Amino acid sequence: MQKIGFDAQKYIQMQYEHIVERINEGHGERLYLEFGGKLVHDKHAMRVLPGFDENAKIKLLQKLSDQAEVIICVFAGDIATNKTRQDFGITYDLEVMRLIDTFRKYGLSINSVVVTRYEENPAVDMFINKLERRNIKTYKHKYTKGYPTDVDVIVSEEGYGANPYIETTKPLCVVTGPGGGSGKLATCLSQLYHENRRGCKARYAKFETFPVWNIPLKHPINVAYEAATADLKDVNMIDSFHLEAYGVQAVNYNRDLEVFPVVKRIIEKIEGGECEYKSPTDMGVNMVGYGICDDEACREAAKQEIIRRTLIALCDYKKGKVDETSAERVRLLMEEVGAHIDDRKVVPAAREYAEKKRESDEQFENIVAVSIELPDGVIVTGRNSEIMAAAAAAILNAVKHLAKMADEVHLIAPHVLEGIQDLKRDILQQEKTSLNVEEILNALTVSASTNPSAELAVEKLKELRGCKAHCTAILNDKDEQLLGDLGIDITCDPEYSTNNLYFK
Repeated sequence: MQKIGFDAQKYIQMQYEHIVERINEGHGERLYLEFGGKLVHDKHAMRVLPGFDENAKIKLLQKLSDQAEVIICVFAGDIATNKTRQDFGITYDLEVMRLIDTFRKYGLSINSVVVTRYEENPAVDMFINKLERRNIKTYKHKYTKGYPTDVDVIVSEEGYGANPYIETTKPLCVVTGPGGGSGKLATCLSQLYHENRRGCKARYAKFETFPVWNIPLKHPINVAYEAATADLKDVNMIDSFHLEAYGVQAVNYNRDLEVFPVVKRIIEKIEGGECEYKSPTDMGVNMVGYGICDDEACREAAKQEIIRRTLIALCDYKKGKVDETSAERVRLLMEEVGAHIDDRKVVPAAREYAEKKRESDEQFENIVAVSIELPDGVIVTGRNSEIMAAAAAAILNAVKHLAKMADEVHLIAPHVLEGIQDLKRDILQQEKTSLNVEEILNALTVSASTNPSAELAVEKLKELRGCKAHCTAILNDKDEQLLGDLGIDITCDPEYSTNNLYFK
């Protein structure tokens, strides 16, 4: 059982109080609060800060629901290229829609969706049409003329003035997006310009969970952030502006530090006076560092996350999703914190089991193994066969262990498995007839109506949430998604199980 290292309730209360304080400082001015990272289902924070509530941020916003409205930004290029949110396996356009549904569930008012750096594109225009026909206001913000060097042009009718003004009504405007580079900052600054032109005062602040500004630069939690954003080339640094202004070390990252002088000049140009912020850290409202209650537990969790990110990066390189530089950078970060891939216990367990089965079953080619670490610390394994995929076998073995059943117990009758295989081969005419995770779960659920053992096994599936797992080959998208839906944190070796390019 993982040790708790983070006090979620303390964090939510401190964060709430700090945001309210920032709102009240404005004396009635509207506050545009840029939310970096994941506003809901922040699984990265949950993994590196054991005890963190993945929905902590939206829960604290729920406490401000009467004062807040949400603007969602999405970069047009991410829609055009079908960029995917890795932890859910869905594209950014679908993630925007999921966010809207989630915010509504928490009682938060959706103001609009802003498509940033808009250029005409069939996929982007279809996305806008979908939203507008569901009565979601959408705005198109094109590339800002003069950005980032010519502040006089940026803060003019040619620059921010060319963007449509987003009509807002509440004192707190939360500006978020499906991921990094969504154009949240540009949207906030554009709104400051338009508010000022209308004679309304508005302020800007930023809520970015990582890097954590008040822990050491090379703390594994901060290194884990670099590993998570390797494709964005983010690098943590000491905030030199904060150090110079206050004589205090604070951690920030390269993009914020690089853009701060420009942001400061833009705000001063808009407001016609000195900017209230002396550093990018000043702009933040992040209390997450104060929620750490067991530093050692968080260090260990962060190291595990860096190992996880290394395996994901190596697989993404194999799939052609990232370049070699990004994958190599994550590997070097893992070495920097003194971690090794084998420190993720399920990795050597899966590899050793696969090797053992290769030696004992020379007739079966391309053996793949999956290992799952259960809440009691026991690691169970499963391998692929002519009947089912390795991940499906491992799940059945896991629920048998949790239910204290013997390996010989049949959870699914053999004739049921054969019937599904016959359907796949003879009627659907599929090349691969071994059953995947979804098919096994469906068969297990149906079996539960007549088999008490299967019924108990279905109940035990809930206990797999939060478990770590590893596969000795890259999983197909369906199995990876289903394991994620079960709450299993799965990683893979960067190898395909066969040489086939389509029939895997």
